[in-house]
Amino acid sequence: MAKTMKIMAAVDLSDYSATIVRYGVWLAMKLDAELVLVNVINQRDLDMVQRTMTGYEAFSFPNYLTEQVQYRETKMKEIIEAVYPDMVNCSYIVQTGIPYRELLTAIENEKPSMVVVGTKGRSNLADVVVGSTARKLYRRSPIPLLTIPAGFSELP
Repeated sequence: MAKTMKIMAAVDLSDYSATIVRYGVWLAMKLDAELVLVNVINQRDLDMVQRTMTGYEAFSFPNYLTEQVQYRETKMKEIIEAVYPDMVNCSYIVQTGIPYRELLTAIENEKPSMVVVGTKGRSNLADVVVGSTARKLYRRSPIPLLTIPAGFSELP
């Protein structure tokens, strides 16, 4: 039985995410592959929310985290719908932790053939040329990593 090829796209829900998804969809269609969108809720952000909201009785961190996961899954589905509404062979993963580590864990668990990642993400201040997550993935990814530069909008 032939193994189905899988393409993983790292989606941070920034302005650059639609381009990454568009390229991932294009690759998945050309290669007859499954597409997996992965989003990571940064542990640093979760720690900040938890510290800030400590003492507020009405705040429930587990509920907040559940809402964030649901929100991010919904946003990824909206991006797919906007890019290619007929994309049926797509799955969505939301993880929490340090982004590059969680992406490496997703690679290990999902066993994709390649990863599509952007060179620019949520922050426009630090790591101007190549984002820190992408840079760490370059050094550690056990599979091919396809990078989409910020501002790229054309497909081959």
